[in-house]
Amino acid sequence: MFRDHARRLQDGYSRQCPGCEVVLFFAEDSQHPFVKRAMRDARKVRKLLREAEAASISEPQSQKTPSRRFAGRTRSAQRSD
Repeated sequence: MFRDHARRLQDGYSRQCPGCEVVLFFAEDSQHPFVKRAMRDARKVRKLLREAEAASISEPQSQKTPSRRFAGRTRSAQRSD
């Protein structure tokens, strides 16, 4: 068993095993149970990543924290001579 990024693991992806150096091909219609599980898990992870990205994009600006650079500063009154 080895790990790879879920974004890479899509239909048609191939990778050489670091242990035995055999090239593995990942396909949606594979009959191997480990390949099926890896493809299913990668699909779920990609879906969660897309949902999290969409939620962060759709978050309104008002809920984001304001910049601390100008927090508490007010315009000073002009000096009189």
